[in-house]
Amino acid sequence: MAVLVFENRSTDVVVRARRVAGRVLVTLAQSVAIFVPVFLVATFVTFALRAISGLSPARMQLGEQATPDAIARVEAEWGLNRPFLAQYWTWLTDMLHGNLGTSWSNGASVSELIGMGLGISLSVAALALVIGIVLGFGFGALAAVKHTTWIDRVITAVMTVMSVMPAFVVGIVLVSVFAVSFGWFPASGYVPFEVGLWPWLSHILLPALALSFDTVADVARQLRSGLIAAQQENYVTGALVRGLSPRRIFLRHVLRNGAGPTLAVLGLKFPALIGGAVVTEQIFGLQGFGRFANDSAQAGDVPAVQGVLVVSVVLVVVFNLIVNIVLGRLTPASQRGV
Repeated sequence: MAVLVFENRSTDVVVRARRVAGRVLVTLAQSVAIFVPVFLVATFVTFALRAISGLSPARMQLGEQATPDAIARVEAEWGLNRPFLAQYWTWLTDMLHGNLGTSWSNGASVSELIGMGLGISLSVAALALVIGIVLGFGFGALAAVKHTTWIDRVITAVMTVMSVMPAFVVGIVLVSVFAVSFGWFPASGYVPFEVGLWPWLSHILLPALALSFDTVADVARQLRSGLIAAQQENYVTGALVRGLSPRRIFLRHVLRNGAGPTLAVLGLKFPALIGGAVVTEQIFGLQGFGRFANDSAQAGDVPAVQGVLVVSVVLVVVFNLIVNIVLGRLTPASQRGV
């Protein structure tokens, strides 16, 4: 009898594992089906940037007084005298192999230049996202549990203030207080993780905090609304009638269903964090991805800007894919829709 029970449990585990794997595969297939055409369109528009802008490496190397013959010679060296579609195909195939071209400014590999700054920006953005998720979920869940009380009103008011505070203002305040006045953190610079956990964390904590305010506010407000709506569903009443404890109902049912819209919001917050890194990196003296994108755009370095746009598209798509998989795994409503 015990063997039969064990076999039945093993079969149930295998069936559930197969269902989860099937949902993940379906989500991956749907995401890839959307990603491929979007990626091709985005890369085509990105590559057309040079033709639309009218910029040329000859202008950067020879100056505004360059003769037409000299411009034609330099553009031929860069392969810009070839047909547009031929240039795009070469660039696309090179990009798929990890080669994003050569910078017009210094002749260095765009892939290497982006790689040097991407680790810094991803460190700051990832920590900002973690702070946003932890504090946002904490404040949002507390506000929902204490709905209509003074705690709910205070949290709502604080989140409203945080949502309207620009990252550069928060960054300046954090530097003035915690770096200059107290001396607890460095005011600028970056130390790789290989040097040590605390030196790395101490250099990115203030930028991440400055960048996380909007995420904390959005996650908290969205989660509060979702949990309050979930608490009013019929299955909560049924669970109470069956004698389940309010804590179990909240953790196992209300939180799983009410967190769905919040997880969807996180898919939109990651691009905002990467974009907001431009400001915070300037304030904290970080040579990151955002600052590299800003400097490349101001210099008219088209290959570098194209590389930045491609990497940004890939980061956004990959992050949204992760969010979709987590959303489909955690929230029953989304599972039924897959």
